[in-house]
Amino acid sequence: MSLFVNTNVSSINAQRQLFDVNDRLNTSFERLSSGFRINSAADDAAGLQISDRLTSQVEGLNQAVRNANDAISLAQTAEGAISEITTSLQRIRQLSIQSQNGIN
Repeated sequence: MSLFVNTNVSSINAQRQLFDVNDRLNTSFERLSSGFRINSAADDAAGLQISDRLTSQVEGLNQAVRNANDAISLAQTAEGAISEITTSLQRIRQLSIQSQNGIN
């Protein structure tokens, strides 16, 4: 009993080309759907590095703005507390002067 292996080279080539075209189509859809010019380092390695660095700088600046806003809020809270303390001290002074004069 003999065994024969037949290969259809044309079919194998067509299948390989179909897979290649499918991969390129998926890459194109990924680029179109993301809206970004650079989706991976394979697209533009230097551009991706620059983009990542700028993104990091923007995130750092955004955090600095949030920190500044927190500091402003803290200062405003302290200002309100000092204002209340000033009002209380003025009332204490008034009562002290009133008690020294003997006037009710």
